[in-house]
Amino acid sequence: MIAVFSIITFFNLCRYLPVSDPSSSINSQDNFSTTLDTNQAVSVTNTESTVSIESTDTNLAGLPPEPNLDALLDIADELPVTWVREQYQLQEVIDALEGCGRVALDTEFIKRDTYYPRLALVQLNTGDHIYLLDAPELQLGDFWQAVSEVDIAIWHACGEDLGIFYLLSGCPPLTNIFDTQIALSYLTGQLQMGYQQALDDQLDMHIDKEQSLSDWLRRPLSDEQEQYAIDDVRFLPALYLSIEHTLKSQGLYDYVWSDCQLYAAELYAAQHVADEAMYLTMADYRYNSQQMAILRAVATWREALARATNQPRTFVIKKQAVREILTENPSNMRELAHKTTIHRSMLRLYGDELMKVINDAKMLSPVEHPPCLLPPYRSKNKVLSKAVEDAVAARAEQIGVPESVLLRKKWLGQLYEVIAFDKDLVDLPQGLQGWRNEWVTQTLIPVINAHKKELQQGMGIKV
Repeated sequence: MIAVFSIITFFNLCRYLPVSDPSSSINSQDNFSTTLDTNQAVSVTNTESTVSIESTDTNLAGLPPEPNLDALLDIADELPVTWVREQYQLQEVIDALEGCGRVALDTEFIKRDTYYPRLALVQLNTGDHIYLLDAPELQLGDFWQAVSEVDIAIWHACGEDLGIFYLLSGCPPLTNIFDTQIALSYLTGQLQMGYQQALDDQLDMHIDKEQSLSDWLRRPLSDEQEQYAIDDVRFLPALYLSIEHTLKSQGLYDYVWSDCQLYAAELYAAQHVADEAMYLTMADYRYNSQQMAILRAVATWREALARATNQPRTFVIKKQAVREILTENPSNMRELAHKTTIHRSMLRLYGDELMKVINDAKMLSPVEHPPCLLPPYRSKNKVLSKAVEDAVAARAEQIGVPESVLLRKKWLGQLYEVIAFDKDLVDLPQGLQGWRNEWVTQTLIPVINAHKKELQQGMGIKV
């Protein structure tokens, strides 16, 4: 018990140390740190061995000291856990957030049969305490605001979590996100590494993920569910510190930080797409302008109905049925029923309404149609593709970043459009306007311009 007390006491003291600008590669020490000031050291002794938690001169090359992962995991195992079920208890959590530089978070929710996700639980690790927030019983507005104001909010695979955050909080795009999944893509080239594998690979720590799809709205949670929820944030700080040290040692931390904020902004934009623009998620360059008009009308109608009835979009019409409407071109209810796979119950309830939406779109004049999508680059001549691959490979090797992380396929397609159609460089995707921009403008664009005729021909442009 003395050893445990010593570790936790030291850990609690460290949480009050200042946190530097998270976008800087200079080391920061905070509530997750297991190091003291320069050249200081602490030894923690237990009955089996002596654990030394040492720091080195953090001014050397601006690098943080390597974290003592064994000590961090020992600390994590001993963290107290508190359920927050009453509104008055939430103030303690908010106060804890205001006093810590970094916080690790996760959420549990259910979205199987509803349009809006039902938030069931929020887990957070402030460095010296784990809190489980019983979300259905709490008003979380002040909590969301507090989360947005911490220096670094650590998540793993935060896509759905931030979707819920933006839906419920009303906050602007977050600028304090560190997603360990994005970070690990820089170190491994694996773009969607799960949390279980991340802990296995980075910390040699195994956790059970069998409760992932369980009923998180049930109360009380089973012991297995509660342990699962706790483990989702218990070891996340140690994972962060391990990754942070490696990234900063390789000079990659700033790149990762930038991509995390880009992802947070993309998730915010996705959460705020207007109904009238939802059709673009299903659009295809092979659709003509009338098909695009019908698609826009059907997608807008589907979105409004799904939201009004609080059911998933696919419960209204699956994407396959939307495609069938466009390709089969039904003109009456009989054809709609026989030529598409729309569920019969939905046809009974909303078939006439949907048919009117389709026919109204058909009556639009061509000038009222949305524009068709530009075709992607396709060519049997691989000279351009090979030149781009070589440029990407050279840059990736130069800075130590996997090729798939350096240049996403979606970004390359958008870059091709900019060059083929002589658009302004301000139309470049956001991912190519950050730290990649200098390389893109000075190296990659000249490579593509050297093969511009092939590019335009491959996109069906007459030259």
